[in-house]
Amino acid sequence: MTAAAARYGASLFELAAEERLDERILQELDCAAGCIAAEPAYVRLLSAPNIPRRERRALLDEAFGGQMHPYTVSFLKILCDEGLAAQLPACARAYRDCYNRAHGILEVRAAAAVPLDDAARQRLAEKLAAVTGRQIDLTVTVEPELLGGIRLDMDGTRLDGTLRRRLDAIREGLDALTL
Repeated sequence: MTAAAARYGASLFELAAEERLDERILQELDCAAGCIAAEPAYVRLLSAPNIPRRERRALLDEAFGGQMHPYTVSFLKILCDEGLAAQLPACARAYRDCYNRAHGILEVRAAAAVPLDDAARQRLAEKLAAVTGRQIDLTVTVEPELLGGIRLDMDGTRLDGTLRRRLDAIREGLDALTL
């Protein structure tokens, strides 16, 4: 994430939190970032220096005006004006990081060899909440190559309790013995 994206995302969060709009704008930023990520040509259009600023701003009004809070639309226009439209996903990430800190939320990415049912997801989230003292935003992906167990990524830390990791550790130990 660039320093500009971090600064812009944090600034928008401060404004939104002050106005008690932080959750709404979080959802709108995620939506806008998703739309822009799905259409790379749109970002190029918003960044094209040969298209007048007024027209680029009108494109944003057409796409998002009336559907999103004026703060969100104005934020998108500022990014467009500053040539930072491509930084919207990073700005949204910075905003989410601020939101999560303010609301005591910890994002956890779990990878498992098989899909976890709703009960298993709930138990995992509850255990993590008990250990961390924070609300857990859990995302689970399936990676069959893990063979079994689960791998957690949270707050820059990886906890790997997968069968794949255990087998790799055994292999490394055996390799060390044969040297």
